[in-house]
Amino acid sequence: SITGETVELLEPYLDMEDYNLETAKKVCGNVAGLCSWTQAMAYFYGINKEVLPLKANLALQEGRLAAAQTELNNAQIQLDEKQMELDQVQAMYDSAMKEKQALLDDAEACRKKMNNATALIEGLGEEKLRWTASSKNFQNQILNLVGNVLLATGFLSYSGPFNQEYRNLLLQLWKKEMDNSKIPYSNDLNLTDMLVDNATVGEWNLQGLPNDDLSIQNGIIVTKASRYPLLIDPQGQGKVWIKNKEKNNGLQVNNSFNIFYVYVI
Repeated sequence: SITGETVELLEPYLDMEDYNLETAKKVCGNVAGLCSWTQAMAYFYGINKEVLPLKANLALQEGRLAAAQTELNNAQIQLDEKQMELDQVQAMYDSAMKEKQALLDDAEACRKKMNNATALIEGLGEEKLRWTASSKNFQNQILNLVGNVLLATGFLSYSGPFNQEYRNLLLQLWKKEMDNSKIPYSNDLNLTDMLVDNATVGEWNLQGLPNDDLSIQNGIIVTKASRYPLLIDPQGQGKVWIKNKEKNNGLQVNNSFNIFYVYVI
């Protein structure tokens, strides 16, 4: 209830030198308390005059703060809801990207399989021509088998004592007789390839047999004929070859009277 007018009326008294607590105690203790109280009320009025606007502003700012806090809470609620929606959409996006990658991987694997299949089909298409030709060749071989075996048998049985030229002449004569008898045979028949493989020929060469056609044919006759072969061997090449060939089979040699006998155990 103190007003500014009351404080103004008190100011002359408050400015007096003897208006203080110590002087008042000398007069009367109760007066001293009243003096101290009036000074305190005047001082409080001055302080309160400055504090009241601050308090009013504080209340205003607290109201604004409460409103702002309410808006913040509402915004936080909306943010949480949007974050949940974002998390759901992100999960859907991640799932879609994972499915997309899986589809891309499947597509790539399918493309590789398709390329491999295409290459295989193209390769089989090329092989078809070769297989067709091979099948036709096999049929021809089957058809000519009797004549080819007849020529090979005649070669093993009768051509041993003769040189290369006479062996070829015999072969041509036999073919002529087979033509007259309508016995089919292969025109490109190679008796050496028919009776022995290249690996065996290579092994014979390592054992000392010469690599010319006549020597290889002689080796075929020696190994394929059913009768014991007689080797006319002035250079000793056949002797060296047989000794090397049969060395691991218990070969025994008798060189008495310059006659070469071979016993295979």
